[in-house]
Amino acid sequence: MKKLLLLFLFLFSVTGFSQELKIADISFVGAKKTKVSFLKSIVTIEKGMATDSTAILIAVNQLKKLPSIANATFQLKQNTVDASYNLVFTVEENFTIIPFANLYTSSNDDFAFRVGLQEFNFTGRNITVGGFYQKDIFNSYGVLLRAPYLFSAKAGLAVSYNNLKTQEPIFFDGSSADYKYHNSSIEVLGLYQFNQNHSIDLGLNFFTEKYNYIRGATNETVPQALDVNKFSYKAIYKYSNIQYHYQYLDGFKSSLNFQYVHSSTKELDNFVVAFNDFVYYKRVGERGNWANRLRVGLATNDETPFAPFSVDNNINIRGVGNIIDRGTGALVLNTEYRYTLVDKSWFVLQGNTFVDAGTWRNPGGEFQDFLEPDNIRVYPGVGFRFMHKKIFNAIFRIDYGYGVTKNASKGLVFGIGQYF
Repeated sequence: MKKLLLLFLFLFSVTGFSQELKIADISFVGAKKTKVSFLKSIVTIEKGMATDSTAILIAVNQLKKLPSIANATFQLKQNTVDASYNLVFTVEENFTIIPFANLYTSSNDDFAFRVGLQEFNFTGRNITVGGFYQKDIFNSYGVLLRAPYLFSAKAGLAVSYNNLKTQEPIFFDGSSADYKYHNSSIEVLGLYQFNQNHSIDLGLNFFTEKYNYIRGATNETVPQALDVNKFSYKAIYKYSNIQYHYQYLDGFKSSLNFQYVHSSTKELDNFVVAFNDFVYYKRVGERGNWANRLRVGLATNDETPFAPFSVDNNINIRGVGNIIDRGTGALVLNTEYRYTLVDKSWFVLQGNTFVDAGTWRNPGGEFQDFLEPDNIRVYPGVGFRFMHKKIFNAIFRIDYGYGVTKNASKGLVFGIGQYF
């Protein structure tokens, strides 16, 4: 805090008492794999600009947001021949070729996993390429390319292909049935950043959905086999004002996801799905971090067993189980306190306590469903985070959630990365 105060005082004196002081040169120290030309295109400061504390700190935070950068600092060095300054950014690079593994239980309580490999700094320009293999009763795989700065410092492209096969529970008439679910999709998104805080993704997703009955209850109104071609218009609007310092986050971000899904068959209606994640982080002392996420979601309120919002361990309520219910509306609050127990130069151990709470609107139901005790779930719990500070997103988490509401369960949840 003292260093930050001194920084502001210095820059204030520079900008306040001599408006003619200019930046003569911008350089980067510590960039090995990441191309310096790319970093220069990212920061909004250019040669000849006046020294501006706000602009410099914005540039530092923008560098910290990049997957290839673990941390960034700067120095202003005065030239001896004139009153100008050289701006020197010092960056610590992440290791960005990351294998990952996610362990969990499938819908029939068998062992399931996903393994893959991602490169977050392909060609030194923070392009993400990767793929995964998943075993969740059935075999699945996917590949992706995300290049947010492909065309300019503001515009990029994302392309992905996924071939997913899982066993999904379907709920109707107070009973359930297991179906084999197969989703094969191609998605293309255009990416645009308006400024440091606001961005939008726009595009199309072409996919085929197949459902095949395996076991459980039946109903003549619920098909035992379904094969439908669909496409969706997709828009994601993001606002982010987060300050980064290694594992610590401070600030607010919001992500609005809107999809209009068109079906090729008259048996299934077209529908709309929209949800917004509001996320707030607050640093508490030197080692504490309070994290919160509120998700508000609504979809076309069709009375269908294939409703889009699920109640799931890996998405919203830790300890609840794997896809135990579905709805056409969701209201979920996740709050947790993270505390750093061990902090070394490369390794961090965090402990956390959390409460996950949510409620759902039944398919074809009313808004008052959100207040029904059968739909409300509250799960407190504890967990740990094992982190590598110099490898991007190298966080292994384990959480134990214990339900305290009606018909509750309990259980462990494993994953890669923070829960939110």
